[in-house]
Amino acid sequence: MVEQDTIKLLRECDAGLKMGTTSIGDVLPHVKSEKLKQCLEICRVEHQKLGEEIERELEKYHDEGKDPNPIAKGMSWMKTSMKLGMEETDGTVADLMTEGCNMGVKSLSKYLNQYKAADEVSKDIAKRLIHLESQLAVDIRGYL
Repeated sequence: MVEQDTIKLLRECDAGLKMGTTSIGDVLPHVKSEKLKQCLEICRVEHQKLGEEIERELEKYHDEGKDPNPIAKGMSWMKTSMKLGMEETDGTVADLMTEGCNMGVKSLSKYLNQYKAADEVSKDIAKRLIHLESQLAVDIRGYL
């Protein structure tokens, strides 16, 4: 049970990280403020570091991780493209990223509660990712 929950939690963290990293990459070309751009780039680097850590943990279980749901990824890209197409502002970027962070926090918190038997290492990774997402939403509030 511990191993199954650990793998499942790590897979969900992996998918969430990939989704977040892609989303940041999608909005960065539209950012005007250097401070906002820097904030997003730092967050992307932190996502990548956590992603590498997740990959190492999943390798221990001979698991390749999980990609984001293609439908969710496509819908996110469409929403981003539409909103930025109508209003290409830092406020729009902040709004999109805040929504994404909130969805990530909600999903990861659900998985953390669902996979209670996961080992402490994977729970810690999930908690750090939740914190990273929460902090980004706070850091960009000034652009909303």
